Amino acid sequence: MKKDLLKLLDLSQEDIHEILDTADQMKFSQKHRIAHDHLRGKALAMIFEKNSTRTRVSFEVGMYQLGGHALFLSGKESQIGRGEPVEDTARVLARYCDGIMIRTFAQAEVEELARKASIPVINGLTDFAHPCQVLADLMTVREKMTRLEGLKLAFIGDGNNMANSLIVGGLKCGMDVSVACPEGYDPDPVVLDFAKTAADRKFELLRDPAAAAADADVVITDVWASMGQEEERAVREKAFTGYCVDEKLMKLAHPGCMVQHCLPAHRGEEISAEVFEAHADEIFEEAENRLHAQKAVLYLLMRDQ
Repeated sequence: MKKDLLKLLDLSQEDIHEILDTADQMKFSQKHRIAHDHLRGKALAMIFEKNSTRTRVSFEVGMYQLGGHALFLSGKESQIGRGEPVEDTARVLARYCDGIMIRTFAQAEVEELARKASIPVINGLTDFAHPCQVLADLMTVREKMTRLEGLKLAFIGDGNNMANSLIVGGLKCGMDVSVACPEGYDPDPVVLDFAKTAADRKFELLRDPAAAAADADVVITDVWASMGQEEERAVREKAFTGYCVDEKLMKLAHPGCMVQHCLPAHRGEEISAEVFEAHADEIFEEAENRLHAQKAVLYLLMRDQ
């Protein structure tokens, strides 16, 4: 595996499967109370310029369970939030810690941090990519369906960081991917260019949620207005009318189709309360798997630091 986890575009199919296989082992060990202190004595700096529940708790608990320590650094309260250049923060933290996780806005900031840091950097979320979440999604789908290759993944909603990472991760793992989003809310052009190269798998960018969900094995959605887009809420609610994952839409998918949501969920907007509760076990298993997938990433990247 590479030195950093910045985006799934950087990983091969083999890299992704190595993470998922390791995550399965981590989950098995935790369920059977087998301790693994692989990162004893190691420290992870966690930079948060965007707030979080799942990202902070899963990384902090994950480092603890691996025998290490995680340090929470708020962007507002650290020097990076007061104008210190990213490259200076990177070089300082590399002298104190064994890894850095950052949750921020610009992908360029994460890439620059990785270029200047001599220790592994993990993208906890940017506006472009959400690799840790999608690794947990793929893990959850593989657990239930026993495979990824040949399945159809449908994403309904905004062409945001989740859509970007699901397209890349799904196609790299041999899935067909259909994305339905309103005009003007497409996935990133870099991701769409990548999708054109996946000649052995089918990719569709559609405007009709029903067409995307047809015969799907897993349907995934996300909020219509992500963090930092709250002022666009009224405009987005109008643009995304008809993009709700509801019972009518789910009838078009394969029987036994999974539903995934990265949370938090706005019931009655991107997903109906009925569909959410019918698939709650899958959704909260997905949330749990953030812990196991990230422990795998931490182990694979930091074990030799």
